[in-house]
Amino acid sequence: MLTQDQDKKLRNWKPIIKAFEAVLGTNGVIQRREELITYECDGLTSYRQRPAVAVLPRTTEQVAAVVKICNQYAVPFIARGSGTGLSGGALPSEDSVLIVTSLMRQILSVDLDNQRIVVQPGVINSWVTQTVSGAGFYYAPDPSSQIICSIGGNVAENSGGVHCLKYGVTTNHVLGLKIVTPEGEIVDLGGQIPESPGYDLTGIFVGSEGTLGIATEITLRILKSAESICVLLADFTSVEAAGATVSDIISAGIIPGGMEMMDNVSINAVEDVVATNCYPRDATAILLVEIDGLEVEVAVNKQRVTEICKQNGARSVTSASDPETRLKLWKGRKAAFAAAGHLSPDYYVQDGVIPRTQLPYVLQEIEALGQKFGYQIANVFHAGDGNLHPLILFDNAVPGSLEKVEELGGEILKLCVKVGGSISGEHGIGADKKCYMPDMFSTSDLETMQWVRQVFNPHGLANPGKIFPTPRTCGEAANIANNKQFEGVERF
Repeated sequence: MLTQDQDKKLRNWKPIIKAFEAVLGTNGVIQRREELITYECDGLTSYRQRPAVAVLPRTTEQVAAVVKICNQYAVPFIARGSGTGLSGGALPSEDSVLIVTSLMRQILSVDLDNQRIVVQPGVINSWVTQTVSGAGFYYAPDPSSQIICSIGGNVAENSGGVHCLKYGVTTNHVLGLKIVTPEGEIVDLGGQIPESPGYDLTGIFVGSEGTLGIATEITLRILKSAESICVLLADFTSVEAAGATVSDIISAGIIPGGMEMMDNVSINAVEDVVATNCYPRDATAILLVEIDGLEVEVAVNKQRVTEICKQNGARSVTSASDPETRLKLWKGRKAAFAAAGHLSPDYYVQDGVIPRTQLPYVLQEIEALGQKFGYQIANVFHAGDGNLHPLILFDNAVPGSLEKVEELGGEILKLCVKVGGSISGEHGIGADKKCYMPDMFSTSDLETMQWVRQVFNPHGLANPGKIFPTPRTCGEAANIANNKQFEGVERF
């Protein structure tokens, strides 16, 4: 197998780099091997591959010029935001150019009267709310990584967050996009209003994981802050009781702003690291429920939710209405992934969706799978919409452990599909889960998706090797490791 340096020598990069520098300047082109280490993976750190070159555009026109150069020389390119993705969506391929949008961080316009804001893709998620909060507005999609993840990455993966139960994921808040197509053309999709005539090209683009082009300007919908907000924390002696409570709350016609569940492993990890002193360490599971709306509505629903929790065996239900205490209650949930890093040398997170009514059964099955494979699994997830995030704890230094953990993660995804769910709720498919697409979609489904991709990306240069399985089905490969194989990609 050729090393990257050998492969790089096969292509004459000198004119390509010279063309990039003419557009971006020498500081906008990264080609030294040691500097490219930064870009060899995203949040899925088990797979690493340095790009041949990384470029740092600042404008739509510069992105378009870079993509046209890639087309001229038939060079594959991958867009990358903050690199926080967990599915390997920004994993470079060999002999590729990484187009990094982290310097495209301008907030271009704010229109409070029409509740919209236009940003570049490198703008950090939490900056949007910070920009408009003084006027009483906020941006609803709030991934746990919102203080570091970028809007461009959120658009690529159709990210969710704590408040997606009531307010929806990224696609529900994107009004319009300016994109650079995989052939370097600048195109406007959608617009300034919620609905436009014709095909919903904005909806097609959001969640396409960089395979249909690169978003360079995003028009977002912002919401007016609620009159009243209350967060309730209920603790349970069984996961099944907490899961049943989730279904009962929704069945009662109450749609919380957010509803999250954490099991005992996650609770103790958070308290060890964040020390909120809010989560009872002996609870088997806790449920965080945020209710927002008019003051009278919140007061009524607070009482109803409390009653439902107690009817399902909650030992206690505490509530907080002041911003400081609410933030404290949410702090542990937001830090759950980071806290898991203190439980074991490594962890592997999956992202699947199930019907709410299947929560008790699926959580039992996940525990059984963990025992079968010999790994502890921490569960922390968006309970309201059934978006699971099982964290499989392992030590990558043990030979063969990564392969076993990936196989365990695959079994969890298959379980989600079996009960009528999905293999991804917000992390995307990327390189990590593409071999499980045939478990969820038929051959005709996958071919139809490929046709859509080919319309936008006829030469296959935009983020190749992502989303769709290669080989066509996992059964054609000998094992999980081969299913995920990228030529030249290092496994860690």
